[in-house]
Amino acid sequence: MNTGRQGRPVSLIDPLSEPAVERVALDEESFRRVIAIERKRTERSKSPFVLMLVEISNQNSARTAPALEIVMTSLLASSRDTDVVGWYKGKNTIGALFTGLLPGEKSAILMTILTRATSTLREELSFEQFNLISISLHYYPDDWDENGPGRPSNPALYPDISKQASSKQPLLIFKRAIDIVGSLILLVAFLPFCIAIALAIKFTSKGPILFRQKRVGQHGRQFEFLKFRSMYVNNDNNVHREYVTKLINKGEPAEANAGGVYKLKGDKRITPLGAFLRKTSLDELPQFINVLCGEMSLVGPRPPIPYELAAYQTWHRRRLLDVKPGITGLWQVTGRSTVDFDAMVRLDLKYATSWNPWLDLKILLRTPLAVIRGSGAY
Repeated sequence: MNTGRQGRPVSLIDPLSEPAVERVALDEESFRRVIAIERKRTERSKSPFVLMLVEISNQNSARTAPALEIVMTSLLASSRDTDVVGWYKGKNTIGALFTGLLPGEKSAILMTILTRATSTLREELSFEQFNLISISLHYYPDDWDENGPGRPSNPALYPDISKQASSKQPLLIFKRAIDIVGSLILLVAFLPFCIAIALAIKFTSKGPILFRQKRVGQHGRQFEFLKFRSMYVNNDNNVHREYVTKLINKGEPAEANAGGVYKLKGDKRITPLGAFLRKTSLDELPQFINVLCGEMSLVGPRPPIPYELAAYQTWHRRRLLDVKPGITGLWQVTGRSTVDFDAMVRLDLKYATSWNPWLDLKILLRTPLAVIRGSGAY
């Protein structure tokens, strides 16, 4: 055990904070449930947490069991009463959750925890035992980088979501089958329209037929989003970036901003043909290709642009965790431009937590009417 000058346990976070009561390790299910609770707590309190995982790489139980017992005992003794220690995965990975940390000190916090944990375990384990373990630190909120190829969410911080996905695997397979069959049928049905639109774009303005843009998909992974081009080429997106950032930060209803939630009304970057394509949502037909590639679904939350994601609050990101983004969704057929950004996110979260094939079918059947009404489309 790592001890202070008077032989008392030293905290991995604060050397002045000493555990005062006997503590027990949580089982795997309970520990993972605590991680999910702490994520939600961080969304509200803005206080980050760190998940430390200590894994034994050698699966020889005769050699690893004593080392695991020492690691667990040491972490329970040297962490604060407010921290949580337990089994993260099976009986070969131990987790320690350090909560209630100060924001803005990520590097210092990670270095402090790693240094003290390494020092503690070096003193308690033999040289051979210490060489069996590997330590990793996971900081929440995790970074979803808007630059370059994008940095997806850290799966270590979302073990509960992985478990939910496994339990829904048959439904996910069925949803994927519907996506493939449905997008193929719709691509064939709309092929004459696609050809006509492509020719019209080519003859009315300079530039490519398709507009390609980086969007953020499930778990923060970026992909190339396809639309029929509705804007003039070489336009400046700073106006839209500023508009969306203010909209997300203020949480105002879209109508208060005289446009759709993400689309500026009277945007001079849009061609006359593009205005018609947007109003009728015909510019989105190429997204059936994204569905075929598995990057999107027919039904799901709208995939944001990376700079939109940069303006998100932590809880907004949940709309990108449980399900793939979609061409249409619960927001598009219910609220659209009549709700503010936070309400739109809540609709997406409602869909993510309650989706099933019947809900997808209802949304798909209501989509044509929403398109005809053109509410919020500019």
